[in-house]
Amino acid sequence: MANDASNNASPWTQKSTIEAPYAIQFRKAWLTLVAIGLLVMLIGLWQQSNLLLLSAGGTIIAGLGAALLDSKVTGYRFTLWIVIANLAALLVPSWFQRVGSFSLTDSWLLLVVIQAIMFGMGTQMSFRDFANIAMMPKGVVVGLSCQFLIMPLLGFGLAMAFRFPPEIAAGVILIGSCSSGLASNVMTFLAKGNLALSVAITALATAMAPVITPLWMKILAGSLVEFDAVKMSLDIIKMVIVPILAAFVHDWLTGYGSRVRYGVLATAAVCFGWLLFLALGGWTWLIGAAGIPSAQSSNAAGFVALPGFLAAAVVFGTVYHFISERWEQVEGWMPIVSMFGIIYFTLVTTATGRDQLLEVGVLLVVATFLHNVLGYFLGYWGARMMGMNRKDSRTIAIEVGTQNGSMGVGIAKSMGKLETVGLAAMIFAPLMNVTGSILANYWRKTVRE
Repeated sequence: MANDASNNASPWTQKSTIEAPYAIQFRKAWLTLVAIGLLVMLIGLWQQSNLLLLSAGGTIIAGLGAALLDSKVTGYRFTLWIVIANLAALLVPSWFQRVGSFSLTDSWLLLVVIQAIMFGMGTQMSFRDFANIAMMPKGVVVGLSCQFLIMPLLGFGLAMAFRFPPEIAAGVILIGSCSSGLASNVMTFLAKGNLALSVAITALATAMAPVITPLWMKILAGSLVEFDAVKMSLDIIKMVIVPILAAFVHDWLTGYGSRVRYGVLATAAVCFGWLLFLALGGWTWLIGAAGIPSAQSSNAAGFVALPGFLAAAVVFGTVYHFISERWEQVEGWMPIVSMFGIIYFTLVTTATGRDQLLEVGVLLVVATFLHNVLGYFLGYWGARMMGMNRKDSRTIAIEVGTQNGSMGVGIAKSMGKLETVGLAAMIFAPLMNVTGSILANYWRKTVRE
């Protein structure tokens, strides 16, 4: 999910502590708070009163915060947290931009947060998922074709139709060019789709992202915003592939036999030696030997650094494995880590891009909604036209309409345009959780196998 994280993680979906006979009255109370807040917000917009808008936002946040205890919204609890984070960042953006002199959008901090999100998601996958590709090649090919054709082209069409400023338009194209997230696997399960096919498509789409995403961005958004496609590819590897590799190392140590285990441990020892070499001056020596003038900005430095990132993934995955063996509850914390990371991204992205979001906010939400919903529609009928059955077509529709919002935000930050290019990804992530849940539950109840 990154994106996109699943809505099934226990701390966010546990049963409410508010039970009958008070549940109905409690529900009326928080709905009333939200309704009052929305009414005050409309008045505030009409009167152009910052005080009324601030009061309205606080009232809505209070109502939605109370809703988190309502069992009727269990499946949307994570989405509620995202909405609360958005409102808080819009109301008091200065709280979520800096702490003293430290920037909350520091590049290294955001990289670590993204990697934590992806690692948490990766622990819900297995390397065996790739075996599903050989078992259902037609479904995987159709799914990937729909994923990487429909969403980028649809994003481009919507960006042009709404005539967004160049960097906002590039953000719409970017989220369409990202791979699907692990949230699609949860939605597919709820919809009684082909879960094995969903996992296979997600796994392969993620592996292909370092090539496909920069390629589509170069073709569709190259005239809208300046960026380095090679650097983008390297950034995706660092943000997505490296943490998922770490999760797979844990997977290999868990259930693939003693020979694989010894091989992984030997590799981890070599990788630790490489990291030690870099820490003791090897990095400076490598940069000098390669004749790279600027270790901070050149793609050559990025390629030289890549083995270090991969080595760190192997070492981290190994350490995590032994920690999880000692404390089993650690495994259950990882989805929570992913969701906290996504909420953090929501706060800092919305706060940083607040002015741009208020300027194009309504139109961008409409465009993002259309992008998401048309992705489901075109994904389903595209699969049907290619001869897929209903069950597999539902699966492909969810894969197409569900994107990796965390990847999109991370790429926007690496481009130095978090406050503009990152806005569409920030809106897309919570929106797809709502629409995906509704669609999945509808298909679960009404559509024949």
